[in-house]
Amino acid sequence: MRRVVVLASAIVFVDTLFFAMLTPLLPHYARAFGLSKAGVGVLAAAYPAGVLVGGIPSGLLAVRVGVKTTAAVGLVIVAATSVTFGFAGSIVLLDSARFLQGIGSACAWTAALSWLVAIVPRDRSGTLIGQTIAIAIVGALFGPALGGIASVLGTGGTFSAVAAVAVAVAALALVTDGPPRGREQPFARLRAALNSRPLLTGLWLVMLPALLFGTTIVLVPLRLSQLGVGAAAISGVFIIAAALEATVSPLSGRLADRRGRRRALSISLAASATGAALLPWPQEGALLAVVAVLASAAFGLFWAPAMALLADTALRIDLHLAWAFALMNLAWAPGQALGSAAGGAIAKVTSDAVPYLLLCGACLATLAMLRRSRPAGHATALPPRPQA
Repeated sequence: MRRVVVLASAIVFVDTLFFAMLTPLLPHYARAFGLSKAGVGVLAAAYPAGVLVGGIPSGLLAVRVGVKTTAAVGLVIVAATSVTFGFAGSIVLLDSARFLQGIGSACAWTAALSWLVAIVPRDRSGTLIGQTIAIAIVGALFGPALGGIASVLGTGGTFSAVAAVAVAVAALALVTDGPPRGREQPFARLRAALNSRPLLTGLWLVMLPALLFGTTIVLVPLRLSQLGVGAAAISGVFIIAAALEATVSPLSGRLADRRGRRRALSISLAASATGAALLPWPQEGALLAVVAVLASAAFGLFWAPAMALLADTALRIDLHLAWAFALMNLAWAPGQALGSAAGGAIAKVTSDAVPYLLLCGACLATLAMLRRSRPAGHATALPPRPQA
């Protein structure tokens, strides 16, 4: 079990490393290609748009050929497109490479989480998902640092060096024993599962933090730049934020295992509403940096209990885990894409406060809905053997 936990963590670490490298480079690309806030939002949204397109195919691939092959395929795609992104000389090629990278990411995440949940005890699923997400967040921590390095040393060599790491992790996946395949489920089973209200609730609880992060990943760097904060300092802000997220994610997962998914998610919603409400107002770079760090930590509380709830529900309704985590990609991707593209566009025609306050309202409405709903059960009530 330990080797699979390490492998799943390595897969998501590499993926989020590439994803987060773009953040401190956004002002650079905005200047280099004359991009508006909306144009920067499109570039940031290309990756989650690829995840959206690749979501269902990633589940189909995992069901048909297994999680081991799916993980390797996803990582190779991420590596190849990252090299392309590093040397791209036009915004069209940058957007295209980032989009294809998102397809590879969908395969990597579907495989990694399906593999992990297939072998962990049900009463520890939230904790171990939280630990794996924490490693992914560490990837997000190093991503901005590498983005800052790339802004100094050049994107081509930096992106190529990290792509070699992705290839190495793909090779490790291929030599690791995969979980039992289990029976295949037709696509019709997935369509039928979408009638499940608990499943849809779980998907929304994955989408909401993606909306929050998608908005802040565009607006915070641009606002910090306007306030005179340089690329290296912007990298530092996101490094500190990622470090704090990595600390709280396992704690949130452990709380979800011990006190229930709903309790952990209620705390996440209240904290995120507060963070979103505070983000528009700082007028100094240092104060905005502090608020951004705390808000990001609040948003990061969602992932472990939301994904654990999604896995719980899939097992209860007899849905293949690969399909469940493919749906997770479908929930995360439009949230991240809409947060980036729509958040940037709304801020351009109004102000940064409008998208932030809309998201605050969404958190409060979801919290009210969750409190009225039936409490989510614990993993210990689930069947002992999931499908992988």
